[in-house]
Amino acid sequence: MAHRIVTLPGDGIGPEIMAPAVDLLSRLGEFELQEHPFGGASIDLYGTALTGETLAACRSADAVLLAAVGGPKWDSTDPGAPRPEQGLFGVREGLGLFANLRPVRPLPALYDASPLRRERIEGTDLLVVRELIGGIYFGERTRTADAASDLCTYTRAEIERIARVAFEAASSRVASVDKANVMETSRLWREVVSEVHAREFAHIELEHVLVDNAAMQLVSQPTRFEVILTENLFGDILSDEAAMLTGSIGMLPSASLGGDGPGLFEPVHGSAPDIAGQGAANPLAMFLSVALMLRHGLSLEDEAAAVESAVDGALAAGLRTRDLGGEAGTAEATRAVLDRLG
Repeated sequence: MAHRIVTLPGDGIGPEIMAPAVDLLSRLGEFELQEHPFGGASIDLYGTALTGETLAACRSADAVLLAAVGGPKWDSTDPGAPRPEQGLFGVREGLGLFANLRPVRPLPALYDASPLRRERIEGTDLLVVRELIGGIYFGERTRTADAASDLCTYTRAEIERIARVAFEAASSRVASVDKANVMETSRLWREVVSEVHAREFAHIELEHVLVDNAAMQLVSQPTRFEVILTENLFGDILSDEAAMLTGSIGMLPSASLGGDGPGLFEPVHGSAPDIAGQGAANPLAMFLSVALMLRHGLSLEDEAAAVESAVDGALAAGLRTRDLGGEAGTAEATRAVLDRLG
């Protein structure tokens, strides 16, 4: 039986990078694909960023592949206005996707594309493990004409389960990032992570790092990190910072996983409305997100490795999209990768 994949092209450059991803999948095997509007595109059609029908389709799929959401068309300071990002939060919560994995591995071919010196990033191979459905993004919100608040809450169970994901992903060390010198949620975070480590993963080295120090260390000494474990807001910021080690945020994939249900796989970059419709979008993070889907969502390791090898080979042969300092557009980058799949 073919694997069932729900595709969510979304907004901006989303449809432009989803189409090459579908072409890529067609080279790798038989997949049953079902496309649904999502984010701003869904707001335009239905008045909501995530319909019940789309969420139901995601729940019944083997995996969900998302391109990008958002754009200035839907920006508003009205707290009652629908926003594309609500679709993203809704599908994460609806599928119970509490663990976001963002691998950061600068490729030798792109060392000189990074804003950091080659000798600083050489050998970097880290994984950001971000808690995805708790914290300030999902806390109670208040708003008046003169004040606003966002509540940050974490439970012991939420911290325990994300900590296990990080320790299980590590071969030798985990850096748990918090703000325990100021925030009560971070003090609980540090306490629970330490307990899980001592009880179940004592063979893994654990280091606690304050978030501001972690941000500094990511650019000054990124090779010190193997697995970075952190909460939702900090993980959102740090993983985007880490993306620049690769030369462009257009190179970073991600996987969002939960329990027994389907995972969500998406590039970290946004919808880039400024280049939408120009054929200039970099599809490589989308291709690498497909690889994560094949590996973590569908248990197709050989196919995942083939995609990653094709991307590496295209870059080693000189492929450079505009965000990497070159001139290649979406179509040229797609051909360069697909030609290496045979």
